[in-house]
Amino acid sequence: MLEVQDLRLDPQSRRVWRAEEEIRLSRKEFDLLHHLMGRAGQVVTRAELMEHVWQTSFFTSSKTIDVHLGWLRRKLGDDPRRPHLITTLRGHGLRFETGGGA
Repeated sequence: MLEVQDLRLDPQSRRVWRAEEEIRLSRKEFDLLHHLMGRAGQVVTRAELMEHVWQTSFFTSSKTIDVHLGWLRRKLGDDPRRPHLITTLRGHGLRFETGGGA
């Protein structure tokens, strides 16, 4: 079980909760969140995400990560203008924040 901030992720059952509410995610949304939470506090590059979440070493579309990230943020209630969970570091990658704010 991964627990960061108020999110819990169970890799075995592929279930996610924010506080006490279960959040239903697609397979790729879950894989994206799992990878980011597993590296919480660290910058994860887009290349790394493409390799580990999409199992490819090339970008099938420059928007693939952005689209899935948008869906994931919406489901988690993480405002992309003031993120508390997933921060975009332009030119570097993404970071799942370990504290209460970015």
